[in-house]
Amino acid sequence: MTISFSQMLTIIAEDYRAHGSDWTKPGFRAVAVHRFGVWRMSIRPKVLRAPISLIYRFAYRRCRNVYGIELPYTVELGRRVIIEHQGGIVIHGNCRIGDGTVIRQNCTLGIRRLEEPDAAPTIGRNVSIGAGAVVLGSIIIGDSSFIGANAVVLHDVPSKAKAIGNPSKII
Repeated sequence: MTISFSQMLTIIAEDYRAHGSDWTKPGFRAVAVHRFGVWRMSIRPKVLRAPISLIYRFAYRRCRNVYGIELPYTVELGRRVIIEHQGGIVIHGNCRIGDGTVIRQNCTLGIRRLEEPDAAPTIGRNVSIGAGAVVLGSIIIGDSSFIGANAVVLHDVPSKAKAIGNPSKII
């Protein structure tokens, strides 16, 4: 998907409002860097993209190393996604995250096995992911679901359900 520079700025402004209109929040900064990374891939030819890619890589590594939020540009990130607190957030590059999702600190959204490098989770809309939650494998988390703190989710979660515990149970 290619977006124009003005579309990118509009989406970043929407993310800004979703993060409480506070540009100093690390979660907002990580999401803004992600949006910038997606936009830069629409620049053709590669020669023009190269200097912008250097800026993106610097900003991405800063978010990863200083804030502890790893959010690569290849993630399909919905609108108004909120990264609530910084620290220990790792999101696999093939994840899909729906609109209005809230991700808290120490969450991992990734693969289960090295033999399946593309088997990342799909998170629905308006999902709340608690602190320390781990969502692994090619699973689907339904819309408006709740993943409890420190839950280890290895199976699909239906819409409007709660998954808690290790291993997670649907309640």
